Amino acid sequence: MDPSHTPRIWAIGISKLRDLYRDVASAYDGVADLRIVARGYEDAVNDIEHAGVDRPDVIVAAGSNGSYLKARTGVPVVLVAPTGFDVMHALARAKREADRVALVTHGETPPELKRFFAAFGVEVESASYLAAEDAEACVLDLRDRGVKAIVGPGLVTELAEKAGLRSVFLYSRPSVQAAIDTALEVANATLAESMRRRRLDQVLQNLRDGVIALDAQGRIEALSGKMAQLLRLNPSQAVGRRLAELAPDVAAAVPAAPGESLETVRGASYVVHRSAWGEGSNETGGAIVTFQESVALQRMDRSVRTRQRAPQLTARYVIGDLLGESAAIEAARARMRRYARSEATVLIRGESGTGKELAAQGIHNASARREFAFVALNCGAFPETLLESELFGYEEGAFTGARRGGKPGLIETAHRGTLFLDEIGEMPLPLQSRLLRVLQEREVARLGSTEPLQVDVRIIAATHRALTEHVEKGEFRADLFYRLNILNLALPPLRERAADIPMLAAHLLARTRLSIDDDALAILMAYRWPGNVRELQNVMERVAVEMEDEPERPVTPALLADIAPEIMNGDQPDLTLRARVKRTQADEVRAVLDAFDGDREKACAALGISKTTLWRKLSGTG
Repeated sequence: MDPSHTPRIWAIGISKLRDLYRDVASAYDGVADLRIVARGYEDAVNDIEHAGVDRPDVIVAAGSNGSYLKARTGVPVVLVAPTGFDVMHALARAKREADRVALVTHGETPPELKRFFAAFGVEVESASYLAAEDAEACVLDLRDRGVKAIVGPGLVTELAEKAGLRSVFLYSRPSVQAAIDTALEVANATLAESMRRRRLDQVLQNLRDGVIALDAQGRIEALSGKMAQLLRLNPSQAVGRRLAELAPDVAAAVPAAPGESLETVRGASYVVHRSAWGEGSNETGGAIVTFQESVALQRMDRSVRTRQRAPQLTARYVIGDLLGESAAIEAARARMRRYARSEATVLIRGESGTGKELAAQGIHNASARREFAFVALNCGAFPETLLESELFGYEEGAFTGARRGGKPGLIETAHRGTLFLDEIGEMPLPLQSRLLRVLQEREVARLGSTEPLQVDVRIIAATHRALTEHVEKGEFRADLFYRLNILNLALPPLRERAADIPMLAAHLLARTRLSIDDDALAILMAYRWPGNVRELQNVMERVAVEMEDEPERPVTPALLADIAPEIMNGDQPDLTLRARVKRTQADEVRAVLDAFDGDREKACAALGISKTTLWRKLSGTG
């Protein structure tokens, strides 16, 4: 039930009962949404089932119709019950109409009425029926026995009139009003319970600890969102089922009696606390069990997780920011999208300036970790001792000059997010061993501390070096290389995708009105770009600054020679157009092959060429 709405009450009945509903309806304006439904039995059930958001909170009905609805809907049903005064008043009216009178009720005639008739010598026949289809037989039997007038509910009075008998309707306005008042109380009580449950659920779902309520048989009655995550189930799938059947390993960690213990559950350390719950709150009743991550992890929560993420820990780029239309770049973007759906470690290979950090940020922003920190560290930018403290953090007093209170490392800071380690090949061997332990055990110890902290972090590493050669020379740990090289992304150098240069140059000059003529573009496409896209970006920025006062003047080879003479010094501009095209095609074919790890069939499919043409492009003969 939505706590914001006015209680919806459906008063269901036909003929005389419907008229009584109408008489009292105005009394409930503003306090209830009272709807009078002139339907009965199966028709009324169908209306309820198809009511959607207008489904009633409570139903008011009478007689066999009320019993029918009670058995076939999940909505509370309040039955209109005649008072003793109603019965006496109706019988008195009937006696004025005929000498032989019968009282017909749905269900058994109340024994107190029979005793009343006997004690006061009231000559009244009594009869009852259970189902609507029995009512007609009951009325006809009474007629055959000489009864002239019948007192009863609406269905019975209609059947009596049809059989030629006089009839008196049993219910009165006060009895109908009493039923609606009861229905309103039921609706308000249901509303209050719904609000209480909603508030309780909101509290449970926002608890940072795993909390579960168990009954005496170990069945789950309620659980927090954190507990549902631990069980890897939706709360609706868990409630009502035994914890031991759903998750035997979690159930085994629950203390047998009130108290607490330190347990390892599914790879994480928890303080598990059990307290009594339920009637009497004794050991034989139910239990409230909390799963709190270990004290060390709670300390990390205080220092890292509750802290607002700093702007420098936010990834700015998305996969679409890796620009280009060449097959090699299309393949790289497709691979990045696949890698974003995984939690495995990624190793990005590429020359300086190819966009390795952009790719790492793009993978992070497309992953399930995008709401958490993206932490980047260049392993070649720090001396070993400083790199160690930056990466792993330190406790107060760990070394001379250590900050008071210590400092969390970047691995801790990246908890639940992504840690990008650029130039991983520059990491000293001792730190490689410590990083390997983080990858294996998913825990980190600060300098000066013997207490490890559990971390949930994804590692993306990048290098411009051939790490396999460093492994062979003993300069890089083989076990760390295999841990890092689970998912592998190769970014092609700009010279191997020269066809993208016009589009990239235009993008870099998009905020200006500058244009580049075809001869100047040919020079840009022929240059080898050792600094890759970063170098192209620098040249285009230089062009924009130098030509700020002449935005209408096109960029020509002469202007390029004046503004960026270094790109004119190679031998590429001396090549014929045909030779430049062949070299560009060969470079792009090699980039696509690299993107597909040397798989020629996949490369041919991506390029739309045959294996023979592939060989010719690589050799420069076609």
